[in-house]
Amino acid sequence: MASILNLAGAGLLSSVAAPGRSRDGGFAGAVGSARTRRVVSVRAEAQAINPEIRKSEEKVVDSVVVAELSKPLTAYCRCWRSGTFPLCDGSHVKHNKATGDNVGPLLLKKQKE
Repeated sequence: MASILNLAGAGLLSSVAAPGRSRDGGFAGAVGSARTRRVVSVRAEAQAINPEIRKSEEKVVDSVVVAELSKPLTAYCRCWRSGTFPLCDGSHVKHNKATGDNVGPLLLKKQKE
């Protein structure tokens, strides 16, 4: 997942003010200052997001076994279209049909005891 710093470094954001700080780096005082909040939305175009990784497979799904998980299986989104991001909600199916892509979720599986 891209962070605000990565977005700023990539030129996708022109200015970002952290909460409690002014844009010039100083702290915003409580008296006489107004804080503005900016909402940044990053949307991918209707194009493949997996241009070259394992294109011979119908859907690229990777699994990682982790010892300490609360659930036996958790699926994380890698298509950036999930309404429950960062968790997968199956949005990659519609994306794959529209673009011919083959992206799938990252599965975290609880290690059997």
